[in-house]
Amino acid sequence: MIRRPGVAVGRNESSVLMKKLGLDATDIRILSAVQQYGQLSKTKLAEIANISATPCWARLDRLKAAGYIRGYHAEIALDQIADFTQVIVTVSLTHHRKADFDRFEAFIRNLDEITECISTGGGVDYIMKIVSPSLSSFQTLMESLLSADLEIDRYMTYFATRRIKLSQPNIAKLAAKAAK
Repeated sequence: MIRRPGVAVGRNESSVLMKKLGLDATDIRILSAVQQYGQLSKTKLAEIANISATPCWARLDRLKAAGYIRGYHAEIALDQIADFTQVIVTVSLTHHRKADFDRFEAFIRNLDEITECISTGGGVDYIMKIVSPSLSSFQTLMESLLSADLEIDRYMTYFATRRIKLSQPNIAKLAAKAAK
């Protein structure tokens, strides 16, 4: 087996994965390779997955059809394109009714500046990542959220100063733990 960081899955994990998730170690290697490297040539993906090209491509097609691969994305160096402000915002709603959550979520889905929003349990209802061209445009965005009758009780802002780590989860480790 070709060993690559975050890609290798042992044989013992294979049978457990197959039962629980319908995936075997080769499927996990393919998914890990696609996650780490994006679109690869048939030959390169087959080499990483340690199988021949034709069955590898058939497995990749099966994984796509089953919804395991949602798309391919590039990480763009935004700081080389423009100056921007990145802000993490936590939001708590006044009421916790389904209609309130639905209204808030529908509204923020249409805002390009909000690049990520996670619903949470605990002290806050949402954590959002916002990328804005300037501090004043961020403030304008927040004012539009507050004036949109979204029942926002409170929000806290955290300005990002530098990125320490950006990575994807290790699929092999997650799958092995999920299979237990």
